[in-house]
Amino acid sequence: MMRTQLNLSAREAPIVVIGAGIGGLAAALRLAAEGRPVLVLEKNPAPGGKMRSVPSAAGPIAAGPTVVTMRAVFDDLFAAAGEALEDHVDITQERVLARHFWPDGAQLDLFADHAESVAAVRAFAGEAEAKRFERFSERARRLFDAFDAPMMQAAKPDFLKLAGVALSSPAMLPTLAPWATLARALRAELRDPRLRQLFGRYATYVGGSPFEAPAVLSLIWEAEARGVWRIDGGLARLARAIAALAETRGATFQYGAAVDAIETKDGRVAAVRLGSGERVPASAILFNGDPAALRDGLLGEDPRRAVPRAATAPRSLSAYVWSFAAAPTGPSGSPAPLLHHNVYFGHAQRAEFAALKAGRMPEDPTLYICAQDRGDGLASPAPGALERFEIIMNGPPTQPGSPQETGARRRDHEVRTDQEELAQCSDRTFQTLEAMGLSFTPTPAATAPHLSTPTDFASRFPGSRGSLYGRSPHGLTASFARPTARTAIPGLYLAGGGAHPGAGVPMAALSGKLAAEAIGRDLVSRSKLRPTATRGGISTVSARTGAAPSR
Repeated sequence: MMRTQLNLSAREAPIVVIGAGIGGLAAALRLAAEGRPVLVLEKNPAPGGKMRSVPSAAGPIAAGPTVVTMRAVFDDLFAAAGEALEDHVDITQERVLARHFWPDGAQLDLFADHAESVAAVRAFAGEAEAKRFERFSERARRLFDAFDAPMMQAAKPDFLKLAGVALSSPAMLPTLAPWATLARALRAELRDPRLRQLFGRYATYVGGSPFEAPAVLSLIWEAEARGVWRIDGGLARLARAIAALAETRGATFQYGAAVDAIETKDGRVAAVRLGSGERVPASAILFNGDPAALRDGLLGEDPRRAVPRAATAPRSLSAYVWSFAAAPTGPSGSPAPLLHHNVYFGHAQRAEFAALKAGRMPEDPTLYICAQDRGDGLASPAPGALERFEIIMNGPPTQPGSPQETGARRRDHEVRTDQEELAQCSDRTFQTLEAMGLSFTPTPAATAPHLSTPTDFASRFPGSRGSLYGRSPHGLTASFARPTARTAIPGLYLAGGGAHPGAGVPMAALSGKLAAEAIGRDLVSRSKLRPTATRGGISTVSARTGAAPSR
């Protein structure tokens, strides 16, 4: 039975949040902390969306994003509810941002301390390249600062403000490099092809290729350089913490509640209809899913016009994600040289992205490895002990009209990639690592829950075609094409990696903030246009929250 106990009078319909990914969770917490009635409907048995984990003999293993950057976004989120992030999760900053490996045996660590990174690059590639790296880092810093207010923090990307930043400082235009791809900009700045490969990989953080994504994505390096944090229990633990706090502030969560349709009346949203047939009235609806699902009619005919097609296509990359427990071994049987975040590069970056563009699994992939049981402040695992690992290989999204797409509303893993592709993925992942001196015992089977494929993601996230980052970031104007919090249908809002300000856990959390602000403003404006009953009921906010300034 659905709980309907809300903060406000039962006469007031709740704000319904569809989906408990990080965007929906962030919005739900902020709205509930303001004393608004919030009902979160999630089809899965737990919150988190892509921030999920799977079971193993060594404990829960991450099966989604693992990197926490831009910590201030999450500090601000918990502060909105009168709380501190560190009181709800165990969070540790990593001294080493990531360890990088190349097929020729080269290895490079980058650090939270800039001077340490410069020294590491100097030892890796020489004095001249270290100076070029410093100039590249300074440009990334200027880009991040320039984009923060008019782009990432703004309710709608403001091209005029961004142009004003460039025009106010002639030195800023070359920094923005609006005419260049990321790969081209890196070729102009760095001589060592290994460093160009390293920083070009940041395009994949938002589902793109360095050969097609704009040079402005250099700013992702600055976001990482400002700090990487590890949360004990992974990002699924963060999702549970946000959901629990939202509940203490009065939000209601209903799990196993799949939404079949969004209903409108007189041109604005009115209710959602569940798979059970139950109809839930709503004062506003926040959709925390891929906006393409609305466009494709997966939530009924009414919301198809909510976003334009250009806001959802073309699609960004997908991935093959391994989550497993095993004992790692390094070269010649030595201990595995892994930290928490590790990247093993392939031989030919251009060939890797050419395969992805053609819709194929790369033959010589770059592999990201999260060694979940390693990191600053953690005891070194005993030799031969089972450890938890997540390995991510970039993959293409599924194709329009494919069985994966038409079956997107079925249960997880009901639509499977063919066995040949699964075996191919296993070979290309673990043979690549073995050739570079890293092996795992036992090698995981290419079956659920050890392996998630683009097919699985297409099933798990309706309308996505397996794309994990929403719309593709390719092209100069891609950042302006993403849908904002408000849609073309009054009362229907968006949050998540497919909405502005874009993909990545901090960006999706910011989208929840922007959506909550838009909903709050619009509900206040609407209430002024019609007589309303005096609010009744008893607020359940804590004394600490109640004393907090209004947001």
